[in-house]
Amino acid sequence: MSRRSAAGTWWIGDWIELLRPSQWVKNGFVLAALVFSLKLLQPAPLLRSLLALVVFCAASSAAYVVNDVVDAERDRSHPEKIRRPLASGRVKPAAAWAVAVSLTVFALLGATALGTPFVACVAAFLALQLLYTTRIKHVVVLDATAIAGGFVLRTEAGVLAAGAHMSPWLFLMTFLLALLLALAKRRHELLLLGVDARLHRGVLEDYRATPLDPLIVSLAAAVIGVYIQYTLSADVAARLGTDRLCLTVPFVVLGIFRYLFLIYGREQGGNPTGTLLGDRPLQITVALWAVAVVALLYG
Repeated sequence: MSRRSAAGTWWIGDWIELLRPSQWVKNGFVLAALVFSLKLLQPAPLLRSLLALVVFCAASSAAYVVNDVVDAERDRSHPEKIRRPLASGRVKPAAAWAVAVSLTVFALLGATALGTPFVACVAAFLALQLLYTTRIKHVVVLDATAIAGGFVLRTEAGVLAAGAHMSPWLFLMTFLLALLLALAKRRHELLLLGVDARLHRGVLEDYRATPLDPLIVSLAAAVIGVYIQYTLSADVAARLGTDRLCLTVPFVVLGIFRYLFLIYGREQGGNPTGTLLGDRPLQITVALWAVAVVALLYG
């Protein structure tokens, strides 16, 4: 391979990295309503949900690009983020802004095919991401709450696309799980950056005075407790046509316990998606849970 072609390969790789496609796993929350509303095998809701998934992949990538542009200077003081395309200087800010605008326009135009409420949901997601990048992420606890809010909006968008409704159970599970992941990420940043944490992100100084460990463990217990109540609910059993969803509880418990082990035993959690994609036992647990859910609901 010539030097010129090698450079071209890296250039393409930089642009792909800028979009953070590995983070698109988070948009899987868009499909939750499709599965739990028993519409997975119906062509129209399935196609609408898949379109919603594509729209949110574009919208989330636009948000990541804007975040990297705004944080480029701070990222240069981070031992891991310094390798990002913008922080390292491999991609110029003007070009990144053009990509972000293009992705935003694509997401909003694609959203129009799913109706006005869905467009409003996508617009709210984009607005929340912009507020998070410029303001909210500098406010302790509120930053983690905003991250959780982004996941709730993903779930609500899936509800709208599938023609379902947002149940209290789905809302609570999404919010609590996302809040757990967000606080675990802050904990990891504190451990990774040490005394330099404040230089990278001022809010981390406030998190030093916040009892993150009890909060994380409490949220983990809350996620498990809410899920158990959901599976044992008579109303849920009547709506889903099965009272055996409780058989999936062990997978949820094992998944949460495994994640806590990775946080405290291996000091991971800074990148929840990377943790999921890089840990085989956690992947197997999530896969088994998904298979069990589909089998019980559609078998």
